[in-house]
Amino acid sequence: MTHRDRFLSALACQPLERPPIWVMRQAGRYLPEYRALKARSSFLEMVKTPELATEVTLQPLRRFPGLDAAILFSDILVIPEALGQPYAFRDTGGIQMAYRLETRAQIDALAPASAIAERLAYVGDALRLIKKEVSSTGHTVLGFGGSPWTLATYMLEGGSSDDFARAKLLFYTDRAAFEALLEKLTAALAAYFRLQIEAGADAIQIFDSWGGILAGPDYEAASLRWIRQLVASLPPGFPVILYAKGTAPHLAVQAASGVRAISVDWTADLALVRAALPAQVALQGNLDPVLMTTTPEIVRAQAARLLESMRGRPGHVFNLGHGITPDAKIECMEALVDTVVTFR
Repeated sequence: MTHRDRFLSALACQPLERPPIWVMRQAGRYLPEYRALKARSSFLEMVKTPELATEVTLQPLRRFPGLDAAILFSDILVIPEALGQPYAFRDTGGIQMAYRLETRAQIDALAPASAIAERLAYVGDALRLIKKEVSSTGHTVLGFGGSPWTLATYMLEGGSSDDFARAKLLFYTDRAAFEALLEKLTAALAAYFRLQIEAGADAIQIFDSWGGILAGPDYEAASLRWIRQLVASLPPGFPVILYAKGTAPHLAVQAASGVRAISVDWTADLALVRAALPAQVALQGNLDPVLMTTTPEIVRAQAARLLESMRGRPGHVFNLGHGITPDAKIECMEALVDTVVTFR
């Protein structure tokens, strides 16, 4: 069985000897080969240069061949940039948009979804290069993007924020303008995901990174409604994974949104989630990323505990409960991969 077959079989909730494994946000400062490349090229240069994006995407697979999937090296904010709102990184950390959306006229002036294919062609070029490189190893290639709500938070705030209050204020005070923005983002993401699928992505992961800051009764109208619309716009049956940090109370409605799998953050008991959700929806997760900064012995023990809790339950993709951090230890990553691939 190839890496790709194992991964897609897990998403289809078919029984496997052991779950496939990949690690969210694999590319990062914990890899010395990434740091060496970053010293010569900026983050945005790497994102926009297909050859560099390919190299960064493949670095984790070369170091940890037991991984079953690689995720495209890119950024969720390529969508706002393609719509006319560029982004950069603050010297003090965090995201800085070129400007923030403050008026309905600015929302209406954003580029249409028809501009996505041309403006983000470099993403398709990178995916085609990645697929060519993994053709001999049979690894799964994942595309991704942010949810409409999560992208809107950055666009309305003008960058990173502690609470993204301006996005919530627009939702409460000018629902027509809010929905105009979310409609534009949903259409742009639909075009973007189709571009990725046509370029060879085997599955798409949607990151609703800021879904958890919404008031519970508002999650449907502010976020999940648009995710549901986005998934429905893609080819029928194409595997989509949804990760929404801090949204445990909404897992059941997320599972009914049309996605193939739900990625769960580390705060949830994965076995209890498995028992509560429909059997045909796969689960991904959910080791606490902080464990990757401890010791290989601790990582092995905690990973084994998680694997045992899911023993005999089809439809599990082993993953961290959030992105791997820059201070993760390579020896911990090695222990994690070894624990999963030798699990029977």
